[in-house]
Amino acid sequence: MVSSPLLFPDFFRWGTATSSYQVEGNLTNNDWFAAAQTGGYIYQDQAAGLACDWWNRAEEDFDRMVTLNQNAHRLSIEWSRIEPSPGVWDNDALARYREMLIGLHQRGIEPMVTLHHFTNPLWLTEQGGWDNEAIIGLFERYTQKVVSVLGDLTPIWCTINEPAVMISHAYGLGRFPPGIRDFNAWLRVAINVVRSHAASYHAIHRLLPNAQVGIAKHMVLWKPWRPFLPNDQIATHFLEYLFNHLLLTMMTRGITRVPGRRSYLLPETANTLDWIGLNYYTRYRIQFELFSSQLKPRFKPGAMKGPGEWGEIHPQGMLIMLKQLWQRYRLPIYITENGIPDHTDAHRPEFIISHLSQVWQAIEKQIPILGYYFWSLVDNFEWTEGYNPSFRFGLFGVDFETQERHLRPSGKLYGEISKQGGLTSEILAR
Repeated sequence: MVSSPLLFPDFFRWGTATSSYQVEGNLTNNDWFAAAQTGGYIYQDQAAGLACDWWNRAEEDFDRMVTLNQNAHRLSIEWSRIEPSPGVWDNDALARYREMLIGLHQRGIEPMVTLHHFTNPLWLTEQGGWDNEAIIGLFERYTQKVVSVLGDLTPIWCTINEPAVMISHAYGLGRFPPGIRDFNAWLRVAINVVRSHAASYHAIHRLLPNAQVGIAKHMVLWKPWRPFLPNDQIATHFLEYLFNHLLLTMMTRGITRVPGRRSYLLPETANTLDWIGLNYYTRYRIQFELFSSQLKPRFKPGAMKGPGEWGEIHPQGMLIMLKQLWQRYRLPIYITENGIPDHTDAHRPEFIISHLSQVWQAIEKQIPILGYYFWSLVDNFEWTEGYNPSFRFGLFGVDFETQERHLRPSGKLYGEISKQGGLTSEILAR
């Protein structure tokens, strides 16, 4: 029997995470809704539709957070609701977000607010979206409006969710709208995203000098498929830098170099992170075919992995990523997402315990980790996977026809962990 409990600091935030388009419902004024109408991006060309109906009943799920002993939640604001057309603000939408944040506070749950989680208003898309330098000022204006109305309700702000995923999938792989595959566009967008983040960071601090501002950064554990081959090693190092560290380097140092391109000097983006949010899910092994110049993900036989192209489940990668972030950037860390697509809930309980064990080890190594936000509280619309039954991430399952919820065993377990403040000896033994 395991006898040593893994208990976390008293200040630790035990939470979950959601995003607006994935849970709110009836969002028809953004690029992801338009992509569903165009077709070709999303599983069965599904739109989010009613999703989890949070716009009308979020408080019901806030009550469910209480039953799971949560003291924190990360949610996002939908830009297309706040600014449905250029320079026109929807005060009713802002009032509803105030209700949500107040509702969290009333339940003893601290909100973390994300300003951008993948979706853009249609009017912005028509202007070129992230590929138009004008977005820097537009995102700053949007930030100022949101923070001026909601700033008294949270000091913790996340400017942009998973910028490397958004950039690579929308402008490199063509899997997210606008579906572009152009490395030059990728570079332009990367610069615009970092400058937009910096403008947002400075705007928040002008309005809220004591605010804590960061981003949610998806990190992948990249490994060479054939460690003995230089081409696999070089390709892996390239991906690791480009995906994991390029943007963070810009946001912390204001300068970076893209392999094969010139250096970029952006002094206004230096020191624009008060914390880093880690979104960690998977490991990928990379094979690079020299003659075809193709990168291929490869998986070891018998390795535990998610459905489809989802990578390997590798809990030890959590500690590796946390150590890497701390050694490179010396900033406090939130784990802003961590979860597994598991509609049967067969693996999620073990996933939670194994990954939290790695987080505990990081804290024992004096890495300043402030909280853990599990993805996700409820099943939701999962971007390109839509409502694919294989991609269910919730501690609560959702029947999208009836909006009924059911607590999964993993949810009960996470609620117990949150109540105890860590992994007790009894939990570990069980």
